[in-house]
Amino acid sequence: MKVARFHAPGDIRIEDAPEPVAGPGELKIRVRNCSTCGTDAKIYKFGHHHIVPPRVMGHEIAGEVVDTGARVQVIAAIPCGTCPDCVAGRRTVCPNQESMGYHYDGGFAEYMIIPAKVLAVDGVNAIPDGVGFAEASVAEPLACVLNGQTLARVGPGDDVVVMGAGPIGCLHVRLARARGAHRVFLVDVNAERLAMAAELVRPDAAIDADPVEQVLKLTGGRGADVVITAAASGAAQEQAVRMAARQGRVSFFGGLPKDDPIISLDSNLVHYRELTIVGANGSSPAHNAEALRLVAEGAVPVSDLITHRLPLPRVLDGIDLVSRGAAIKVTIEP
Repeated sequence: MKVARFHAPGDIRIEDAPEPVAGPGELKIRVRNCSTCGTDAKIYKFGHHHIVPPRVMGHEIAGEVVDTGARVQVIAAIPCGTCPDCVAGRRTVCPNQESMGYHYDGGFAEYMIIPAKVLAVDGVNAIPDGVGFAEASVAEPLACVLNGQTLARVGPGDDVVVMGAGPIGCLHVRLARARGAHRVFLVDVNAERLAMAAELVRPDAAIDADPVEQVLKLTGGRGADVVITAAASGAAQEQAVRMAARQGRVSFFGGLPKDDPIISLDSNLVHYRELTIVGANGSSPAHNAEALRLVAEGAVPVSDLITHRLPLPRVLDGIDLVSRGAAIKVTIEP
């Protein structure tokens, strides 16, 4: 079979590999779609401390169980299920978490093995009727978005700002609407990508310059109830705090580069406005199941966000599209 293997930064190869065999408690699937994300682009450029090469990449996975033909979506982040955090229901911050495409071979392959520990934490979900494999693969990033908005308490009547118009930002816009937000504003410094995203998700305003000033103007000087930084930008995080309304919530959804993680924060804004700043780290198996349900019910449409469908030999083209911001969602069809 064909696989896309990471060997070193800047070195992903399409290679032949023997078709894998499932061991006790494992599941073998025929991968039908594995979508790409910004993390894949970062791994391609810089590697990752959890990846010991060579490793088959890909973590937004949907396919068919080889023995039964069952259509399934698979989690990316694998909690251990037994540590104190997992037992307490905090599976997104499991200190023993592993990931598909990092610790285990991922979905940029024709066939793959789902480890027993994924099944042990209910990490394989049946794809509902009417949902395609490509759409099901997007349930994984939507699960992360769902975790972030739950922590930020996005709800009815909120004015929400989403900073970053990539696929995650688009999903944030759609989920905020599904959760009853009053208005949703989309911000991006890349005017071309912002226009492409806004055409699809139709925010109440699209902002490509002076975001703090523009948000304050749009809200009559009050600021936004929720600001979500769906971009790896320290400047966006600093701006988010400045545009938040009194008792507003700020979600630092996108992590910063490890060599530049420090921002300048006016803590008096947090103090006097009674702001809440929350992080968001991936998703739990339950978030994946809920995300798949939202897609199936049409509450969060995702099919139109998939702007490119590419065969496995073109995975590097897909990663390039993601890196340049020239696509919304790119999915690979092995």
